[in-house]
Amino acid sequence: MSHFTYRLVILCTVAVLTQFHTIAAPPMSGGATSVVIPKAQANMRGAFSLPAANLSLSRRDNFFVGDSFFRGAWVTAPASTAARDGLGPLFNTNSCQSCHIKDGRGHPPESDEQMTSMLIRASVPDPAGTTEKDRLQSGGITPHPVFGGQIQNRSIVGAKPEAVVSLEWSEIEGAYEDGSRYTLRRPKVVISQSYYGEIGGRILLSPRVAQPMIGVGLLDTIPTEAIVSLADPDDKDGDGISGRLNMVWDVESETAVPGRFGWKAEQPTVRQQVASAFLGDIGITSSVFPDFELSEAQKELAGLPHGGDPEVSDDILDFVVFYSKTLSVPAQRAHDNPAVLRGKELFEAAKCSVCHVETFVTGEDPNFPELSGQEVHPYTDLLLHDMGEGLADNRPVYSATGREWRTAPLWGIGLSRHVSQEPNYLHDGRARTIEEAILWHGGEGKVSRDAFLAMSAEERRMLMSFLRSL
Repeated sequence: MSHFTYRLVILCTVAVLTQFHTIAAPPMSGGATSVVIPKAQANMRGAFSLPAANLSLSRRDNFFVGDSFFRGAWVTAPASTAARDGLGPLFNTNSCQSCHIKDGRGHPPESDEQMTSMLIRASVPDPAGTTEKDRLQSGGITPHPVFGGQIQNRSIVGAKPEAVVSLEWSEIEGAYEDGSRYTLRRPKVVISQSYYGEIGGRILLSPRVAQPMIGVGLLDTIPTEAIVSLADPDDKDGDGISGRLNMVWDVESETAVPGRFGWKAEQPTVRQQVASAFLGDIGITSSVFPDFELSEAQKELAGLPHGGDPEVSDDILDFVVFYSKTLSVPAQRAHDNPAVLRGKELFEAAKCSVCHVETFVTGEDPNFPELSGQEVHPYTDLLLHDMGEGLADNRPVYSATGREWRTAPLWGIGLSRHVSQEPNYLHDGRARTIEEAILWHGGEGKVSRDAFLAMSAEERRMLMSFLRSL
């Protein structure tokens, strides 16, 4: 073989291998934190529960300790397991994992089931004269005089739950432009028993299912200016899509900052989100939220046994925050499949990508170098958007109106059916499929919904192929 021929063979081989590598390497949705999930369905159930791929062995100890407190059940005080006691007196669940099933989505109950991974937010309209500072420091709402900001439907021995709550479902029929039929469903909250007083007629209720845990640490690390740059509250570009920040109260810094977490972007950081869930969902106090939320009729519950002041130590809180922030985001799958590639084109043509922004670069966090400087693909802008009357809960939170919701991240959405096994989408889990979630889009999302309605069955299949690849 001549030198020229040998060199040509080498160059062609390198070109082929380079092309193969380019095609075969999946987009790492969470940057270097991502893991590639094998196709075997048996392995997909735990797809949301893996540590960040770039987490060192020494740091993985913190991850697994946090995992144990995230999964473990909290018990009534006093108990031999002092690190896990203090449940209640009122609560919705006894562990984080009970709501975030396998670190994924919760689901609403059927009409004859008790709520297990869903809760009901409650409040009343703001009274006249409420100042912005008062709203910020009270969580952006006026708590209901009986239920506070959330209905706890369980209690420890010696107490009664706040209420018996269930859902009633109604169905809505519709059709795509090609004549294919679909059925949507809408929930209605029913309070059949209130144990601590009359409900009154001014109550605002909002059912909420738990959101996936993956990627929250990366979202926490996105520079604020990157989010601000996407906001267009006055729709100056005239595309019919605005996007607004929800300015919320950071309890520890005592300042108003942009919200990032929760269905209405009502929490500013992962730490405050975790501490809020400990208090509201499990009835566990922390240094962030050291006091129970008890109405006048519930004051006697303060005398029941508790797990200390606070009930969850800063060390345990930090472990749970560490675990939450360092969960891996699965890499995209089948990204080079022609149907997936065409589906992404349809996604962008329907203007879905205006709100579901694909790419950010995270900032620097000295406490979490694994999350720093990562190119990530969450498909969210972390902003509030008016989603129309169909999805409205009519319950404002901070500056979010009753029609506004934070753009939900789409990374991992295709694995939800494997992880949760009962995938339910949107804030109240009404959508049983991704298609149903799109069909509920109104307001600023109406253009995208109408484009979806106009697609052929084959185009809808390709769009789903793209979304399920994420």
